Amino acid sequence: MKKQEKPKSGMPLLIIGLVFVAAIIGAIYLYNSGSGSSSSSTATSNSTAARPTPNMANAPAGAPIGVNVLGSRTAAVTVEEFADYQCGGCAAVHPVMKELASAYAGNRNFRFIYRHYPLAIPAHDKSYEASVATEAAGMQGKFWQMQDQLFRNQAAWTANQNYRQIWSEYATNLGMDVQRFQADIAGIQTKNRVDADIQRGRALGVSSTPSVFVNGKLVPFSELNINSLRRIVDAEIAAVASAQQSNSAPAANANK
Repeated sequence: MKKQEKPKSGMPLLIIGLVFVAAIIGAIYLYNSGSGSSSSSTATSNSTAARPTPNMANAPAGAPIGVNVLGSRTAAVTVEEFADYQCGGCAAVHPVMKELASAYAGNRNFRFIYRHYPLAIPAHDKSYEASVATEAAGMQGKFWQMQDQLFRNQAAWTANQNYRQIWSEYATNLGMDVQRFQADIAGIQTKNRVDADIQRGRALGVSSTPSVFVNGKLVPFSELNINSLRRIVDAEIAAVASAQQSNSAPAANANK
C-alpha cells in the first residue's frame, strides 16, 4: 500500500514571488537614480514634484555672488546652478551648462554662477572633497578646467581608492603646481568657499542636484537642456530690456 502523500507546500511559489517583487523595486531604484541625486539616502528624480520648491526669499541677506562666475557680475539675468561632483545627473547636465554660458558670452545681461552642493549621503563620500579640489585648482586659475576633468571622468575617480592621486594627475596635466594644489586642498580657504555655497543652498531649501535657477526661479530637471534653457534665458533678457525701455521712456519725454 502506498503511503499517503503530504500536500506540497506553497513556499517555493512564495519565494519566487518575493524575488520578482524585489527585482521590480530594484529596477525602479536604478531608473530614478539616473535622473539626479537627492540629499536623502535614496536618489530620486530631480523634478519639482519630488522635492519642495526652494524659496529665494530665504537666502541670507547680502549673500555673496560667489567666486565661480562666468559673465558680467552686474548682469540682470542670473543662472545659478547647485551641483555635486558625484551626481550622475550633474555630470550629464554639465556640457549643457557650458554650452549655455558660451552662447551668452559677452552679453552684459547674462551671468552664470556655479555653486557647490555636495550631498551628505554614503554614495557621495568624495563629493565634498572634490568640491574643495576644484577650489584648490581655482586658487591657480584652473577652476573650470578641473571641473571639466572631474565631471568628464566621474566614473574613474569615484570608484578608485587612490582618487586623490588621480586629481593630482589632473592638476599636473593642467600645468598646475601640484604641491600647492595639495596644500590648498588641506587648507581652510578652499573649504570656506565650499561651505559658503552649501550654506546658501540650505537657506534656499535645495535638497537635490542638479538644481538650476534662472533669476530665482527653479528650472524643472526635464527642462535642463540647451533649447529649453535658452528659451527661458531669452525670455528673461527680453523682459529686462522691456523694463529698461519703459523706464527710459518717461525721462526721454521729460526732456522734450
